[in-house]
Amino acid sequence: MPFDVKRFRGIFPAALTMFDEKNNLDEEATARHWDWLITHQGVDGLVIAGTSGEFIALEGEERTRLFRLARDVVRKRVPVIYGSGHYSTKLTIQLSEEAQRCGADALIIILPYFQKPPKAAVIEHYRRVRQAINLPIMLYNNPQNSACVELNPPEIARLADEDVLHMVKSTFGTVEPVHDLYYLVGDRMAIFYGSFLAALEGLAAGAHGWISGVLNVVGKAAKAMYQAVVVHNDVRKGLLIWHKILPIVHLYTYQQIGPVSDLAIYRSMLKLWGLPGGYCRDPFFPLDEKQEKVLHDLLHQCGWIDPDHILDNLEPMNSFCRKGKVEPTAR
Repeated sequence: MPFDVKRFRGIFPAALTMFDEKNNLDEEATARHWDWLITHQGVDGLVIAGTSGEFIALEGEERTRLFRLARDVVRKRVPVIYGSGHYSTKLTIQLSEEAQRCGADALIIILPYFQKPPKAAVIEHYRRVRQAINLPIMLYNNPQNSACVELNPPEIARLADEDVLHMVKSTFGTVEPVHDLYYLVGDRMAIFYGSFLAALEGLAAGAHGWISGVLNVVGKAAKAMYQAVVVHNDVRKGLLIWHKILPIVHLYTYQQIGPVSDLAIYRSMLKLWGLPGGYCRDPFFPLDEKQEKVLHDLLHQCGWIDPDHILDNLEPMNSFCRKGKVEPTAR
């Protein structure tokens, strides 16, 4: 394997893409948010044009604009993984070539979505992309969102042995794929837990890092949890920090604000903190005034109205989530 993936460790937000109220790409607000994640939240890297970056709503030219923007904003301060996946192998290669020209440190490539190609075709898709590209490739193993068959740990390990895959974002509620894959490949791949449902367990099971959209708002706390669990082997402290993060996860998984997208919640949180939150591209609509009020009250109740001090007290707290659970999207 020709690539050193040891620098891909820690907390990598699946960074938001900012749009304005008219659905236009807002590069200035996007740049400000990415810079805030690096300078104020202390994240270890970024994933751009991923699911939480709404790649599915972007035109090809807009993805290229994001690739260039990342190069200009990040300036090699942290590694950046560019989302260049498409259903089409040809278009995935074209986007990946453009990402490579724009200085990507690695690529994250979603399973070929919607059309449900057979597994042998999915594997060949990744082989052909690797033949065309000289960058580390992260498998975005997200069968729920892509409606594509997943690759299991032995299959991923074989593709790692072939120098086709070098990293993986395991986007499942369960952590079984993480510990199975770590058993098979160890540190030869960079393994990232990729949901917001069990990040503590994912890190404890051997994940080298965490990628998720929720890290747009809990990056600093997540970094502290990573340090506790992975660096200092202090799972108890990690659990206490995870209990601070869980109320933000529950805003979506328990639909405490109503039937809204998780991305709209994160954007409203940023705005409540006086930061650019932008808009999603329709049909992900923003919170209405009543929902904004509910969000404000819940953040005040759990301490996240003042995010800079959320970790000042790590005493165990009772969750305020008492509603029946709905099935979440494992972003």
